[in-house]
Amino acid sequence: MKILLTGATGYIGKRLLPILVGQGHEIICCVRDKNRFYTPKEFEKNIEVIEVDFLKEETLSAIPLDIDAAYYLIHSMSSSSDNYDDLESTSAKNFLQRINQTNAKQVIYLTGIVNDKSLSKHLSSRKNVEDILSSGTYAMTALRAGIIVGSGSASFEIIRDLVNKLPIMITPKWLNTKCQPIAIADVLDFLSKSLLNPVTYNQNFDIGGPDILTYKEMLLGFAKAKKLKRWIFTVPVMTPKLSSYWLYFVTSTSYKLASALVSSMKVEVICRDHRINELLQLKPMTYEQALSRALIKVDEDKVASSWKDSLVSGRFNTNMSDYLKIPEKDCFIDKRKMKIVDREYTVNKIWSIGGDTGWYYGDWLWELRGFIDKLYGGVGSRRGRTNKREIHAGDALDFWRVLYANREEGKLVLFAEMKLPGEAWLEFKIIDNTLIQTATFKPKGFWGKLYWYSVFPFHGFIFNGMLNKLIK
Repeated sequence: MKILLTGATGYIGKRLLPILVGQGHEIICCVRDKNRFYTPKEFEKNIEVIEVDFLKEETLSAIPLDIDAAYYLIHSMSSSSDNYDDLESTSAKNFLQRINQTNAKQVIYLTGIVNDKSLSKHLSSRKNVEDILSSGTYAMTALRAGIIVGSGSASFEIIRDLVNKLPIMITPKWLNTKCQPIAIADVLDFLSKSLLNPVTYNQNFDIGGPDILTYKEMLLGFAKAKKLKRWIFTVPVMTPKLSSYWLYFVTSTSYKLASALVSSMKVEVICRDHRINELLQLKPMTYEQALSRALIKVDEDKVASSWKDSLVSGRFNTNMSDYLKIPEKDCFIDKRKMKIVDREYTVNKIWSIGGDTGWYYGDWLWELRGFIDKLYGGVGSRRGRTNKREIHAGDALDFWRVLYANREEGKLVLFAEMKLPGEAWLEFKIIDNTLIQTATFKPKGFWGKLYWYSVFPFHGFIFNGMLNKLIK
């Protein structure tokens, strides 16, 4: 079957893709920027990648008419725009119009549980999208999930950050709100087994694990799994804004996502029933089992996808290809060269840079720069990296975004997503047995020039030290 997969570079899409390919389907992957899409060689014959922006109706003509079904995995919750609900509505309407022209028999939409009478803006938007998609000429299947627990999920990463960093937590009262978490593996099972399955047509289902827990109990459950002693005290005086800042500064989440999550966490997300479990013959795992699987993936460095790699975790609002050509005019350039001793050693060091590995020299200065960025509302350096040894275009890497990564070529290009009075690139490339390390800064006005001259004195020992470590 020919299946359309939207959100193919997202947290869910990246994990669903190999499952669908393994089932023998031909997958049409919708992406806004092909430069961000990494295709494993074993999947190349079964995948076609098309560039589509669902906010731009004219781009949807790229979607072929002979598709059999489609997955709608598009969300704008953590968009930099305040009117993300309008964006989601526009995307859904454009999608609907195009899919109605195709041969698609079914659309599957992964959304949120919306059983509470008083919904947050985020959940109301999800429900509105579901209503729009339900008006199509195809059979609609809506799978409604609450907290998704898996390595790399936003929920898991926030829980992990809080428990690992705070032995004692003074928390807002919404931590007593109940929810029904579900393992990412179970979400993928529901998504794949609903595909072209008539028993799921024209219906919506709540999907969740067997446990109904408060957020406080989820945090303590994580602490227990990690064998950590943690104490949590809830107070009624913490406002939504303070709660958002609390999550923003302690965890790796963005402020926009923190605000959306805080708003939604006041709403109970509990399944109405479990009829889909019987229809699809599935038995979701417990929260404890989901945590155990996620922690094993993290320990083994086998995190398949992370929410932090989505562009909304940083400051990108356009295609990465617009930044691939590093400018030289009106730019400050710091270029350093050194002969390499062992090419494989140097490439491995470059491909391991950042995250838990650090930057090889002056790490405390890199951490200080990340902390300052966080104070000014930037991404900071807590995003780390998804995998310790692999890098692909589009990945987040501390406060950088990977624009280009080619091991065989020995070239890595990073773009700074920190708050800056200008734009900055950091490039590593090997030419004729020489490693060339180039920092480029394009200033914006007087403050941009002042910034460059203020940090330039530190470049000497930071970049020289890093260059030496990459070679020796």
